[in-house]
Amino acid sequence: MQTWPGQRRGPEWVTDTPDFTVKIATGFYRNPAAGLPTNHGLVCVVSARTGQIRAILDDQGLLTAWRTAAAGALATHAMARPDAATLAVFGTGEQARLQVEWLARLRPIDTVLVHGRSQDRARSLCAEFDALGLHARPASAGEAAAADMVLTTTPATAPVLQAGDVRAGAHVTGIGTDMPHKNELPPALFARAALIATDDHQQRLDHGDFGHAVRAGTTTDTGDTPVGLLLDRPVERTDGAITVADLTGLGALDAALASAVLRELAP
Repeated sequence: MQTWPGQRRGPEWVTDTPDFTVKIATGFYRNPAAGLPTNHGLVCVVSARTGQIRAILDDQGLLTAWRTAAAGALATHAMARPDAATLAVFGTGEQARLQVEWLARLRPIDTVLVHGRSQDRARSLCAEFDALGLHARPASAGEAAAADMVLTTTPATAPVLQAGDVRAGAHVTGIGTDMPHKNELPPALFARAALIATDDHQQRLDHGDFGHAVRAGTTTDTGDTPVGLLLDRPVERTDGAITVADLTGLGALDAALASAVLRELAP
C-alpha cells in the first residue's frame, strides 16, 4: 500500500500469497542540490499467516524505481510500433536512465534523445547511454516529442511537450504524474490518441494525466484500457495511430516484487 497527502489510494493485494507489504516511499526534488538522491524509502514484508514481520528491506527506494521502470518499459514495448526505433526521454534522473536501459533490453533502439532542464545533466545522461552502446544526444522538447517512442519521467506540474509535436504513429508513456498537482502530458494529446492505456482507472482519474484530459473534455472517463490486457497479446494498431500509456504504479506490484526479493534472499 502506498499513499501521499491529498491522494485517494486504497490498499492493493495479490491473492494467495504468503506475505503482504507496507511501503514508505519519498520524493524530495531539491535533494540533488545537496548531493542527495531524490527518492528514498523502505518496504516492510509481513507474514499473511501470522502477522509477524518477515523482513524490512531498506532499499533506499530502489525497488520502487525498479517496479516503475519495469512497468514503463513493458508498456512502451507492447504499445509502440514493432519498427519504432527512435526513443526520447524527458527527464535526466534515475528513472529516465532506468526506463531507457530496460526498454533497450526488450527492443533495438537506434537513437536516444534526452531532454532536460539542465543541459549538463542531459549531456551526462547521454554519456551514460553511450557507454552502454546506445547512441544518445541532447534534444529540444520539440525534437524529442517527435520521436517514435516518448517517455516522460519528470515531476512537472505543467505539460513538458506540445501535443502537435507528437508524430503520427508514435507512442508516449507518462510515468511522472503520481500526485494531483503534477502534469506531464497535455490534454490535447489524449484527443489525438487512438488507444489510451492506464494501470489503474480510478487512480488515473484522480491524479493522472488521463484525469486531467477527462476534466479538460479531450477524452471520456471510459476512454482508457487496462494496460495489463495489452501485455497478453499484440496491440492492434494502424501505422499512423498514436498510443498513450499513463502509469502511476500499483501497490500490488510492490507487494509482488518485495516477495520475490525475499524469496531470493531466504536461505
